[in-house]
Amino acid sequence: MAVAEKVQKVLDEVATWNLLEVRDFVKAFEEKFDVKAQAAVAVAAGPAAGGGAAAPAAAAKTEFNVVLTGITDEAKKIPVIKVVREITGLGLAEAKKLVEEAPKPVKENVGKADADAMKKKLEDAGGKVELK
Repeated sequence: MAVAEKVQKVLDEVATWNLLEVRDFVKAFEEKFDVKAQAAVAVAAGPAAGGGAAAPAAAAKTEFNVVLTGITDEAKKIPVIKVVREITGLGLAEAKKLVEEAPKPVKENVGKADADAMKKKLEDAGGKVELK
């Protein structure tokens, strides 16, 4: 689907934001325009009613959630926080909270290559990570 140039500029800008910024933007957008964003799950469920064609597409997962499940050693907490900040763009307090509240998603809906790279960085720093 082709989009207007200014729409593409907004999409490119939003792509650089962390999850908290996107959440705040969606809330503000909903309030300003009196609309409600629908979950992507509801959109994905639509084709399934059409027949068997949706089953093969579901098997080929292309987007993953990088979930921090914990840290290997309390001494590795600071390096893991640094990597979380690097990946998410969160501030120090938010990244520390995310690490302390594990299991928590660090990044959602990323491609396989990016998810694997993030997992490696987190594991190298001392984190326990799952891709979902």
